[in-house]
Amino acid sequence: MQGAGEEKIMGIYIDLFFTFFRIGGLTFGGGYTVLPMLQKEIVENRGWATQEEVLDYYAVGQCLPGMIAVNTAIMIGYNVRKRLGALVSALGLVMPSLIVILIVASVLNNFADLPVVQSAFAGIRVAVCALVVNAVYKMGKAGVIDVITGLFCLVTFAASALWGLSPVLLVVTAALLGLIVKKTAAAKSAATDKGGEAK
Repeated sequence: MQGAGEEKIMGIYIDLFFTFFRIGGLTFGGGYTVLPMLQKEIVENRGWATQEEVLDYYAVGQCLPGMIAVNTAIMIGYNVRKRLGALVSALGLVMPSLIVILIVASVLNNFADLPVVQSAFAGIRVAVCALVVNAVYKMGKAGVIDVITGLFCLVTFAASALWGLSPVLLVVTAALLGLIVKKTAAAKSAATDKGGEAK
């Protein structure tokens, strides 16, 4: 029985590695484009985290040093199998990039200026934009649940798009405002309950 348990745990680590290996190998254009893959693989296919948890991990990952996708992978891996799960997930995510970059770096200078290569990159950029929009829509449905969160979303978008404020500052500010709103709502609810009891 112990051997079967060990095999099951090893299977989880293997699944973690190759799931994030696939995500890393099929994600183009930076950290934001990893969202659709995370939503499909982690939430829908594996059930390792909920949509809300992935959104939280992603927000925290933006505030930390390093790449957003790697930070998010580490947190998801930790959620599944603690420290070793975090390490396996991070290795799985970066391994495709490491392999491809080593190959591309050795030949890119010879082909980067070819029209066919430039056209391919242009097509990839368009596809990446569509994937990001799709991910934003799905995450928005999970995160924007009432008028207050809708206002948070609009103000944060304006602050980022129009004034170029730091994502770290925006996420930390939103977290503090969320705490304030939650405490205020809890205080009002408690006061209402007391008023009802007094009657």
